[in-house]
Formats: sequence, C-alpha cells, structure tokens
Amino acid sequence: MKIPRPKGKRRISSPHVGEPPAGTWSNCLVVGNQVFVAGMTARGNEFDDVKESGAYEQAAAILGKIKHLMEAAGGSIDDVVKVVIYLTDINDREAVWKARREFFTEPFPVSTLFEVSKLVRPEMKVEIDAVGILNSSLT
Repeated sequence: MKIPRPKGKRRISSPHVGEPPAGTWSNCLVVGNQVFVAGMTARGNEFDDVKESGAYEQAAAILGKIKHLMEAAGGSIDDVVKVVIYLTDINDREAVWKARREFFTEPFPVSTLFEVSKLVRPEMKVEIDAVGILNSSLT
C-alpha cells in the first residue's frame, strides 16, 4: 500500500520577523508536518544591523523569532525538536543556554553547538536554526 505524501512546501512569514531580500532564501518552510527555520540572527525586522548586545540578549531575540515563525506555521515553540547554534565565542554558551531555558521546557530539543570564526556582521555573536514537527508537543 502506498502512503500518500503531502504535496509541496509552504513558505511561512510573520510580521515579527523581517523577510530576507527577494530571491535569496526563505526564513521558514513547512513540508508536510515538518517546519524548517533558517539561521536566525538578532537583526531587526528591516534587516538593519544588530545593536551591540550580549550573547544572551541576541539568543533571546532569535528564539523569539523562532517562536513567532513556529506559531505562524500553526505550531508552537514546544514543537521545535532540533536547534543548531553558532557562536563566535564558545564561552558564550552559558548565556545562550540561559535563554534556551526561558523558551523551551522538558523534553528539550536536541541541539548542536558550534564555534565559528565570524557571522555575517561583526556585531553578531549568535545564529540559530531550528527544525520542528507540528503538533509533536501534543503527544
């Protein structure tokens, strides 16, 4: 018996998350019940530069964007099952983990953390991408 597969993918946007320049990438796609969130930074909604802030403030702003995109996709932050975190200074991991604990509850998403030499702007300290499964938090 052939199992039907959902057709296509949907691009998701939120008024709380700035859209990338046309023809570059999507911030968020839904394929079936899976949600893919591109690497988010603490840039403003108009893609202006990040104001000088610490890793905690940047991580909290980024996780807020991920939350808004998950909600726009029809889910919640609790539907996030994986995050990948990029830090320009590995010593900032405790600050990022503090922000994560403010957004996620048990069971926490699986996570990968990398130190990178730099991000797209010198003031950026954190970038996070995420994968979610819609309605996974209901089971």
